[in-house]
Amino acid sequence: MSRLHIFDMDGTLLHGSTASLEIARALDCVPQVNALEVQFAQGDITTAQFAAGVCALWQSLTVEQAAQVFAASPWMQQLPQVFADIRLRGEHSLVITLSPDFYANHLLAQGADRVVGSIFPALPFRTLPLPENILTPEDKITHATAFIEQLQLSTEQCVAYGDSGSDIPLFQMMQNTLAINGSASIVSLAKVSYQGDNLWDAYQLARSSFW
Repeated sequence: MSRLHIFDMDGTLLHGSTASLEIARALDCVPQVNALEVQFAQGDITTAQFAAGVCALWQSLTVEQAAQVFAASPWMQQLPQVFADIRLRGEHSLVITLSPDFYANHLLAQGADRVVGSIFPALPFRTLPLPENILTPEDKITHATAFIEQLQLSTEQCVAYGDSGSDIPLFQMMQNTLAINGSASIVSLAKVSYQGDNLWDAYQLARSSFW
């Protein structure tokens, strides 16, 4: 029987950080990005406004720098091994993130079957991202549902992994949910919770809890 593992990226696969903060560290604009993160968390700006804000700060970012930032980011331990085990079992992995696609798409080389991120202009930026190309938390349901239907699975054959408010809509839809280093809001929704920095342990907890 095939199954689908749906992962958030920031704070879930990335341990204690986000793609935006990792890029900000490389470009020396952490305070500005932190301010945008706070505004978004408080509901003062939309995901599209957040994307426009960071894009304006990252005008010097190159393709090579983005790849270097990805490689140096604090990923959960044994991330490639989890993706490999999922594929070996004939199951599937999907990463859905509100963060930029130019960063998240590197997860394909780590073994993810499909990655969906907010679509940013080509690097280096010459324009701002189109608002309709920037994902919202509700878009996670849309993309997850489309892949579930493509694979001809039921939601009972899926598990969602997340850590924060952007995962709430998906967690409300799914029966099998696992919070990884989760905020209080997501832990209260999750069927199972994990604290730590090893994705393999969280993945094994999901397997033992749901299947």
